[in-house]
Amino acid sequence: MTSSDRLAELIEAARNGSARATGRLLSIVESPRRSELLDTLGPVDTPRVVGVTGPPGAGKSTTVGALVGAYRERGERVAVLAVDPSSPYSGGALLGDRIRMAAHINDPDVLIRSVAARGHLGGLAAAVPAAIRVLAALSYGLVVLETVGVGQSEIEIAAVADPTVVILNPGAGDAVQAAKAGLLEVADIVVVNKADREGADQTVRDLRAETMAPVLKLVAAQGDGLPELVDAIEMHHRSDSPERRAARARAQILSLAQTLLRTHPELDRLAAAVADGDDDPYTAAERLFVVRGGP
Repeated sequence: MTSSDRLAELIEAARNGSARATGRLLSIVESPRRSELLDTLGPVDTPRVVGVTGPPGAGKSTTVGALVGAYRERGERVAVLAVDPSSPYSGGALLGDRIRMAAHINDPDVLIRSVAARGHLGGLAAAVPAAIRVLAALSYGLVVLETVGVGQSEIEIAAVADPTVVILNPGAGDAVQAAKAGLLEVADIVVVNKADREGADQTVRDLRAETMAPVLKLVAAQGDGLPELVDAIEMHHRSDSPERRAARARAQILSLAQTLLRTHPELDRLAAAVADGDDDPYTAAERLFVVRGGP
């Protein structure tokens, strides 16, 4: 049996409900066999992807858990991918405290998976686009992508998700930090979670002065404001267009190309030549693309 045959068997088993096969496929997308798996999958329909990001402690996991519940009530199969800077398998920083999603752990139509960032700049693991394709092939209609939300690196979530939901808390700290980190620039929806706390209304006013995105109030732990958030997400999905999808695809391609170039075997040699004055950075950059088979 060839390697492609074994992959095809895994895909078939996953489609028939095998959680073990699904987990194995999602491990393969983080391995050198990623391209082989994608070739075996072939064309797939693109699922809806909701990005959730924000500072640590803002309530992202609680919000994600609430969203999963809301979409399960609609009969959707939902997958959660958490991009974790610590561990690819244990759950690490984002999914270690699974009590926030405990209601969904035993639901066969909910998948919760941690994906290691593995040093990929931009906040998103290089495996994320492949994982989304796998999930689409397994009939998950909605993928919720959660990132750690620690700064400028999270902006790349907009290359994959539509919409990008930024979760903040009442008070000036989160709003100011989000603005400084550039998160508000990519936010399609801004959510002030824990909105039952003092200062929530002022935070909403401040944010509305900083961004054109809708700013909503939410108490995720109680579900207060959840229907309004789901409505805003659905409205954004309905307004998606081929142009927006192409723009997101272009951003993904450029990001992954940058990662490939960063590990190019000729990069160190070219850098040394430029540093010694034997070459200039413009010519070196062109050579990098030529060696890769580019223009």
